[in-house]
Amino acid sequence: MTRYFFLLFSLLFVQAVSAKNPADVFPDGTPVDAWFKQQPTTDLSQLGTAYVLTEHGVVLDSTMVQTVAIQSVIDKAAKQGGGVVVVPEGTYLTGALFMRQGVNLYLEAGAKIKGSDDISNFPVLETRIEGQTCKYFAALINADSISGLRICGEGTIDGNGLRYWQAFWLRRSWNPQCTNKDEQRPRLVYISNCSDVELTGLRLQNSPFWTTHIYRSNHVRLTNLRITSPAAPVKAPSTDAIDIDACTDVHISHCYMAVNDDAIALKGGKGPWADKDKNNGANERIIVEDCEYGFCHSCITCGSESIHNRNVILRRIKVGQATRLLWLKMRPDTPQHYEYITVEDIQGEVSNFIFIHPWTQFFDLQGRTDMPLSRAHNITMRRCQIRCKTFFNVAASDQYSLSDFTFADLDIKAANPDYDPSLVKNFKLQKVKVQKYDPTQRFVETNERGDIVN
Repeated sequence: MTRYFFLLFSLLFVQAVSAKNPADVFPDGTPVDAWFKQQPTTDLSQLGTAYVLTEHGVVLDSTMVQTVAIQSVIDKAAKQGGGVVVVPEGTYLTGALFMRQGVNLYLEAGAKIKGSDDISNFPVLETRIEGQTCKYFAALINADSISGLRICGEGTIDGNGLRYWQAFWLRRSWNPQCTNKDEQRPRLVYISNCSDVELTGLRLQNSPFWTTHIYRSNHVRLTNLRITSPAAPVKAPSTDAIDIDACTDVHISHCYMAVNDDAIALKGGKGPWADKDKNNGANERIIVEDCEYGFCHSCITCGSESIHNRNVILRRIKVGQATRLLWLKMRPDTPQHYEYITVEDIQGEVSNFIFIHPWTQFFDLQGRTDMPLSRAHNITMRRCQIRCKTFFNVAASDQYSLSDFTFADLDIKAANPDYDPSLVKNFKLQKVKVQKYDPTQRFVETNERGDIVN
């Protein structure tokens, strides 16, 4: 009998603790793996034999492109069993660099890797860009098929993007229909087919194109990064902070992001048969937490090159000047499925709390006679205190269905507080307070392409 009461007490105690401290789970109820709680590697002594650039033929000269010399240090470290390439204080100008298995990269305080503004320093190769696998320019820092890569330190990776941005806007003034790929410009960091990757502590800035692009990789951690690009005086076009493309288990935490496009975009493929292409894929188990946002087009975006996103969490963030908190881009030429997405514990100011509209830029059914149907369901937004221009910016469309949304414990002050629950099948509203608000300061507003319009 004593043993029975002990077991009963133990069970009740566990239930009480669990109620007070609920288990960390993804939106579909599956447990969050312990990997998401691990701390990143930041100690230089843990990264292996150190290869300091200036001790291996690289000179401290910010005006001379030293791609070959820097790459030779990376290759030397790989041939000798691996280690860490150390960038000492100073600025080092370079074109595309390619990491190798077993070789890490560490930038000391005051160190800067600066990208060349001459596109000829970035070779054309088979890569992934804008939802397609094709030939395009390498990034400044490239890593493919590597396990255990660490890119960290206290220094800066600077894309030196000004001339690329100016050339892009000049081309667009001549041809308003030019795409992102029409103007030749590299990304800042491209990681593909990798596992167990950490980017920690660095400043990533002034990328000519996307800042950090992660493709077909798993267990990728981005922590304590400061990712920036300007909106003025020259807008840095399509400089997304982080693009997650057909990946699993990605953890983004304690980062500051302020860029002239989406802060975090979930990608995976585009086109009328994108879900049949082996190069495309879903994003699953993505957690973004404890971050701060400055100006950006969206805090987190599904699309526009995206086919399936599942188990995505955005939580405990502070945001200022974002155009949208959650943006679901619905392409009428691509089958898309967005499910089990939770946005919670958010404070700050945005123009649009939630934004769901058809995305028709460069629409192309490529001969398909029917329009692919898309859907978004099990979307939860809760425990948010937000000032915004528009609370519920959602458009009805026969190209997609919306269902099973939950809004709970929201304290919203909105210039446009109206919302239409009939646009979502099974829309649950629990303790939602939306007050009419007359803002004294302007909200950032952009058009579909991302240009500032006010």
